[in-house]
Amino acid sequence: MRGMSKMAAAASLAAAVAGAQAPEAPAVVGRKCALCHGEKGESAGDDFPRLAAQHAEYLAKQLRDFQAGRREGLMTRMAKGIPEDDVVAIAKYFAAQPAGPGAPATEMSPVGRYLFLHGNKWSGVPACKTCHGEAAHGTAALPRLAGQNADYLERQLREFHQRKRTNDNELMHAVAERLTPLEARALAEYLSTLP
Repeated sequence: MRGMSKMAAAASLAAAVAGAQAPEAPAVVGRKCALCHGEKGESAGDDFPRLAAQHAEYLAKQLRDFQAGRREGLMTRMAKGIPEDDVVAIAKYFAAQPAGPGAPATEMSPVGRYLFLHGNKWSGVPACKTCHGEAAHGTAALPRLAGQNADYLERQLREFHQRKRTNDNELMHAVAERLTPLEARALAEYLSTLP
């Protein structure tokens, strides 16, 4: 009996610790975010970014950039009017969610892997891992790319190439304009497979 009560106490403590570490979803997540990004940040479709396990600082910056008009798109309207406290809470909530499984590898994944790890010395494309890290988990200032939806990643690379995406690192314009459409797709497909 004593062994059972110790096990029950340990399970209760583990549940309490786990609950304390995962923030509760702010109400705005259900009202505004979940429709496109999913309740846990796993995305409702390939065209929307996965937010789970993304860096909180990066997410908050993107929301602020949409609010200020430094980044444009559907999110400009969605982010409008979200109070700063909610911006921080949203970012922390999605950052605390576990990353989902990666997509299955495709025939183009090995090409994307090579580009990510080594770049293309003939066209001057640097290795993506230099900034985004060996596992593509990014930093507080640079996005986590691992496990991101391939269609979304490809669109972002195209927007950097066309200079439609202007709120982030200028280096990305130079990198993206050197990528061929095939290389951009290969990178996107490879990154989507990563955990």
